Amino acid sequence: MRSTVWMGWILASQFVLAGAQAQSEGRGLTDAMRGPTPIGSESKPPLLFPTENKDVRRNRNYTMQPPTIPHKIDGYQLDKDYNRCMFCHARTRTEETQAIPVSITHYMDRNNNVLADVSPRRYFCTQCHVPQADAKPLVGNTFTDVETMLKKPAAPKGTAAKK
Repeated sequence: MRSTVWMGWILASQFVLAGAQAQSEGRGLTDAMRGPTPIGSESKPPLLFPTENKDVRRNRNYTMQPPTIPHKIDGYQLDKDYNRCMFCHARTRTEETQAIPVSITHYMDRNNNVLADVSPRRYFCTQCHVPQADAKPLVGNTFTDVETMLKKPAAPKGTAAKK
């Protein structure tokens, strides 16, 4: 048991020494998340893409998907004291602002009791609703919504479905 602990300590120290040697030689260690930036340095953050500001309702891909925010929300105050979203989307303001009213589900508590104001668990809008940026996806996506899946012809028995 004791020899196993010592062997582990020796291997760990060799790894640390190899990393220090690589950094001193200018090679540096590469971390998958940091890229080629050395551990002791700070990486440059990627540029932010501009937020879409089209005010167009997007289709949803699945049942109960929260709608996206179709406009900029830069500088909106959204904290325990004030919710800027409710300035336009509160049920009492939508006739004046022509904004889509907050769903009745946002006025219900976890026992489905209807409240006079937005439920505290639905108060922080950006927990579920997000603005969109006109950016290329970082990874590939082969998502197919349920409507498209239902329209596909069924594969004959005993054969695999073709894409």
